[in-house]
Amino acid sequence: MSFARVRALAVIGVLVMFALVFIGVAIVRDSQADGDLTVGCPEGYQRADITLHEPKDVKIRVFNATETQGLANTVAQDFENRKFQVVEKGNSKKGVDGVAVLRYGPKAVGSWHLLRAYFLDEADPEYDPNREDDVVDVLIGNSFRQLATTTEVNQALVELGGKPELPPQTCAEDPQS
Repeated sequence: MSFARVRALAVIGVLVMFALVFIGVAIVRDSQADGDLTVGCPEGYQRADITLHEPKDVKIRVFNATETQGLANTVAQDFENRKFQVVEKGNSKKGVDGVAVLRYGPKAVGSWHLLRAYFLDEADPEYDPNREDDVVDVLIGNSFRQLATTTEVNQALVELGGKPELPPQTCAEDPQS
């Protein structure tokens, strides 16, 4: 074997050793979550689902909080045309003066964030920490005119910062947060 081949094999061997050491150090110092979602969440805080869902995965209840007859059916139909799952529609006992009120719990934070964009962030949020379902209640108010267009929704999502805001005393359930 020639001296050039021995030298080449020695260089390759050293490079392989460096690569193995580098990989070992990277694995040992890996700071990604190991699937334990309780890390970093204070005791007593609830887990909030901040996943920004597709409309087809968002469940809503639409309630008319105005004097206009049939508004809940009209708005529910608009949401259904946009692929939302409308699980209930009807009239609200309380009136709403603003554009809308969005009521939600920890399991619907990401869905609420998406719906905010459909109302161009003009709907009032009502977070209920004791709520256990993943449905958002949409109460249509007197100032409501129409849902935002797809372009307006996309622009509103960008303006809202992409990720939902966490409600008080909650932690993100999404390990990528």
